[in-house]
Amino acid sequence: MSKLWIQNGTIVNPSGAALQGRHDILIENGRIQAIAPELPAADVEGAEIVDALGCHVMPGFFDLHVHLREPGQEYKEDIASGTLAAVHGGYTAVCCMPNTDPVIDNPALLSFIREKASAADHCKVYPVAAITKGLKGEELSEMGLLLEAGAVAFSDDGKPVADPQRMRLACQYAKNFDALLMLHCEDKALAGSGVMHEGYYSVTLGLAGIPAASEAAMVARDLLIAESYGTRIHICHVSTEQSIALIRAAKARGVRVTCETAPHYFAATDEWVELSGYDSNVKMNPPLRSARDRDAIIEALADGTIDAIATDHAPHHQDEKRVEFNIALNGIVGLETAYSLAVTHLVMPGKLTPEQLVDRMSAAPRRILGLEGAEIAEGAPADLTIAKPDADVVYTAAGLHSKSKNSPFLERPYFGKIQQTIVEGVAKI
Repeated sequence: MSKLWIQNGTIVNPSGAALQGRHDILIENGRIQAIAPELPAADVEGAEIVDALGCHVMPGFFDLHVHLREPGQEYKEDIASGTLAAVHGGYTAVCCMPNTDPVIDNPALLSFIREKASAADHCKVYPVAAITKGLKGEELSEMGLLLEAGAVAFSDDGKPVADPQRMRLACQYAKNFDALLMLHCEDKALAGSGVMHEGYYSVTLGLAGIPAASEAAMVARDLLIAESYGTRIHICHVSTEQSIALIRAAKARGVRVTCETAPHYFAATDEWVELSGYDSNVKMNPPLRSARDRDAIIEALADGTIDAIATDHAPHHQDEKRVEFNIALNGIVGLETAYSLAVTHLVMPGKLTPEQLVDRMSAAPRRILGLEGAEIAEGAPADLTIAKPDADVVYTAAGLHSKSKNSPFLERPYFGKIQQTIVEGVAKI
């Protein structure tokens, strides 16, 4: 395997890591071999040079929550196109959600995903298997066999485990393996027929609202059940101030809970539905929330209550989005825009330090899954993201590498541009 020599870059490790600042990095055989302000000429002889002048060199971004749509909905995205989008967004690894067709609830499909990811050879893919077979919320999947086959966690994402008795059994079963349950927390009865956040704008726009309590009520239920059995749970796409308060209190009393939010929840609010003229690219689930919720999200990212930033990358064909707001499908693509949104809305205003951002996008996801590579160090995996944080960038539909283009963040100016993504010592863009 060829050698890579990263020159002139500024290493940004998570907060608390010993190594920060200006260093060169030598990569060989998929690992970081040496780090120094200046590497000996003999060590770097014959190495391919990557000039990182003016750039941050960070542990590779890791997305806990991505919909790659394969198998079954390849017209929206497939593993090859989704992972190509990932590396262009700085991601060296992603977790793919199981709400495919067929559902990822058996070892054969886990093998299929791994083979497809290996053939595409863009970034690492860690499959998440279903909590219940077929995502029907009834019969539990065979967690032991699925873990042996390569599942890293379990989720019915897109749907909550609505039956509290089924959720109790899932927690008991998962605890036997110390498996992680990644939970979509939504009380469907409370959400009703809502299509956006319930508040001022839903009233003035004449759209049915989804109350913040529809998320928080299920967060509270799942926290209590998981606490009863000591099960590890991870709350997906947290969007409300109420949910944050519940999670913060649960962490304080020792509940084994982590959580994530998505860039759109700190970069936009429900006002965007009005400002966009009912553009369905601002329709998602959970919906864009109030400015107060957004501010609570940012505060929770800063104080560590929210562990990770995950994109909830949800590609849809234009025919599923260019329809009336009420009937458009939920979700947006997010892999390629996440870093810029984070730099623009979190780092530039001083809400997060670069080191904190690296923790939320790189280190925390690995810690949650128990994987190595949470910081740049000699001997660590050579999975790195190189980005220029002060570079101007504007995203366009034509410039996205995802098959789908459903994003409200196109044609807008941002800061933060991915320059290179290195996976197992190989430069990918």
